[in-house]
Amino acid sequence: MSRVCQTSQKSVLVGNRVSHSHIRTKHRFLPNLQKKRFYSESRKKFYTLRVATSTMRTIDKLGLDAYVRKVGYTLK
Repeated sequence: MSRVCQTSQKSVLVGNRVSHSHIRTKHRFLPNLQKKRFYSESRKKFYTLRVATSTMRTIDKLGLDAYVRKVGYTLK
């Protein structure tokens, strides 16, 4: 399973860890993905999505239906 948020499309970033002596080593920054059930008011149905925690906060604030309309994601 890929490490990509289903709604916001946040994915892995690549960068460097820089030590005190300024030696650079490659590092992968992973999104904080969680599996969570959301309820759709319009469809009267639960959906299980794998989303980033930052996306969860936005969905809690706006509601699932409003967030899906905003980003253009379609629920199946």
